Amino acid sequence: MTEGAGPVPDRALRRLTGYSLKRAYNRLQTDAARVLDGFGLRITTYSALSVICATPDLRQSQLAEALSMERSNTVVIVDTLEQADLIERRRVPHDRRSYALRATKAGRRLFTDATAALERHEDEMLGALDAGEREELMRLLHKIDETGANGVRG
Repeated sequence: MTEGAGPVPDRALRRLTGYSLKRAYNRLQTDAARVLDGFGLRITTYSALSVICATPDLRQSQLAEALSMERSNTVVIVDTLEQADLIERRRVPHDRRSYALRATKAGRRLFTDATAALERHEDEMLGALDAGEREELMRLLHKIDETGANGVRG
C-alpha cells in the first residue's frame, strides 16, 4: 500500500447499484442524524414518532412491522419516546397484552419541527437535482423497495 498517494479508487464498486446507494445513503443519514440530534432524536426515534403521529392508537407490533424492526428493538424505542413525554402508551381494552400508542401534544410539535428541519436538510443535500429528478429518484427507490428478492414485484 502506498502512503500519501491519495484516495484509493473504487471505480469497480461504483458500477454496482447497491454500493452507490449505500454511499448516498451514508451521506444523507450522517447529516440527517446531525439534524435530528438537535431535536434530541435519533433516526429510529424520529421514524417511530412519524408513524405514531400518522397512525394514532397503533399497537407496538404494528409499529415494529411498519419499521421492519424486531419487536424487542421497538420496545426500547417506545420506552425512549414515552420517557421523553413524546408519546403515550395505553392498554388496549380487549387485549391486555397490547398497548396503543399515541403522540402527545409535545410529540406532535417536535415531529413537525424535526420534519421541517429534515426537509430543509434534504433540499440542501439534493440541491443538484431539479424537482423532476427528485420525483424520479423517489419513484425509482419505491420501485426497488416494492421489488421482491427475486426481482418479482411483491
